Amino acid sequence: MSVKPLGKAELRAALVAREAGDHKGTFGHVLVVAGSRGMAGAAILAARGALRSGAGLVTVAAPSGVAPVVAGAVPAALTLALPENSAGAFRPDGIERVKEFAKERRVTAIAIGPGVTTHADAAKFVLLALSNIPAPAVVDADALNILAQQEIDGIGQMIKSRRQPCVFTPHPAEAARLLGMKKAEVESQRQKCAEKLARSLGGIALLKGSKTLISTGARTVSNPTGGPGLAKGGTGDVLTGLIAGLWAQALASGRASGDVPFQAAALGAWLHGAAGDAAEKELTAWAMTAADLPDYLPHAFKALCA
Repeated sequence: MSVKPLGKAELRAALVAREAGDHKGTFGHVLVVAGSRGMAGAAILAARGALRSGAGLVTVAAPSGVAPVVAGAVPAALTLALPENSAGAFRPDGIERVKEFAKERRVTAIAIGPGVTTHADAAKFVLLALSNIPAPAVVDADALNILAQQEIDGIGQMIKSRRQPCVFTPHPAEAARLLGMKKAEVESQRQKCAEKLARSLGGIALLKGSKTLISTGARTVSNPTGGPGLAKGGTGDVLTGLIAGLWAQALASGRASGDVPFQAAALGAWLHGAAGDAAEKELTAWAMTAADLPDYLPHAFKALCA
């Protein structure tokens, strides 16, 4: 069965309009939970994606040794420094501070996983965060690998019991780990695997790759934008922040209707791919990098609204 792309009209309808009386609170607060020693870049890229989405506020929760690096690289974002272990990764005892922050600062959506590592301490922290932070979550990268180390039935129950939806954004290798399959099998059965992931995990599955698939388990669409220039480390981190930011705006503004998580994922995939297309056109598929991508998101918004 062929999978069709979402039309531009439906994607435009998911954009949150700007009105004269709006303020930063109108457009939500994204909490990016990311980074570890040696992988500050993942947190920076996710934060830049969230900021370029139009979110009102973005805070990066990072291990204490990483937070100053993020603050210097992304001055428009706030930072929340959390306890780190000897490897420079999150420690489980930092979860109470995150919970308090999310409640006090009215966090609208979280993006979790880029660069957090699969260290045992980080794994406990991520599972506690998903269980205890009552906000919608975009789950990516090492957070997916941590989930893959658990029994999928148990993870599905945990996700469903948190009562806040999730968008999962695996590439084929991460999807294979989650499904207990080989990467080649996932790549040969992309639609089936995306739908199985969505049903098993109880959320939206966004399976990256050429013509990225977005699935609820019952409805699946493809994304027509994006090319080989996106085949670089870090581009997925930008997508994670972007989807969280679009989702936060829809929730905080109250201007969205329908299946908001699905719409945010599909819109994020389209904008991310269109930004990649614009960067590739100017910089070439060889020379463009993940760090260039957020700077081309304005081109993507213009292309969608044209």
